[in-house]
Amino acid sequence: MHSKFDKETITRAYSRWAPVYDLVFGAVFERGRQVAIEATERIGGRILEVGVGTGISLPRYCSANRIVGVDISEPMLLKARERVAALNLTHVEGLLVMDAEHLAFPNESFDVVVAQYVITTVPNPEATLNEFARVLKPGGEIVLVSRVGAEAGVRHALEKWFAPAARQLGWRTEFSWRRYASWADSADGMWLTERRAVPPFGHFALIRFAKQGKPSATRANHPFIRAAG
Repeated sequence: MHSKFDKETITRAYSRWAPVYDLVFGAVFERGRQVAIEATERIGGRILEVGVGTGISLPRYCSANRIVGVDISEPMLLKARERVAALNLTHVEGLLVMDAEHLAFPNESFDVVVAQYVITTVPNPEATLNEFARVLKPGGEIVLVSRVGAEAGVRHALEKWFAPAARQLGWRTEFSWRRYASWADSADGMWLTERRAVPPFGHFALIRFAKQGKPSATRANHPFIRAAG
């Protein structure tokens, strides 16, 4: 599988998607983006969005937050930079080309790591989640919107059949919940706090993992947290 689902294949696929990504996936994934941002905003502070793509989510974040976006695709990031400039999104610290499996940030750099429709598009999902946990501050959260594959039945058979074509398009179809759960069980200091289905078609879920420790001062002083408390 890895020979057909490597960094080069993914980079090439998303370079092709860049000109039409918002048109093709903007409305389809709207609800998933919304719930991911809502979950992220409940934490607030310094946020890393992995797989930021064309930056379609960036205008939604509260200006009190500081956002860093990374993506493996330079053409996708070009669209994101144009969006930031056009909308004067001053809360965006930077947009960087970066491999999700090898994040160039120090340990405990972010209050939240959010990744929408990313985990099933990387060659090594567990290594990627390990990186998310590494750069996350104690008391912070990993917020995912991600595909959850069927364990059995007709949908499982269809996902398996479509898998080779899907990998060429830049994503996996066959990715069971057991992989997320197994990672959480093996990751030191991480635990699952939420899993719930989101549209479209019930194939995706909001998944939140928390990291043990006290919230950072940035998070504790965030206006959304004070208002909610």
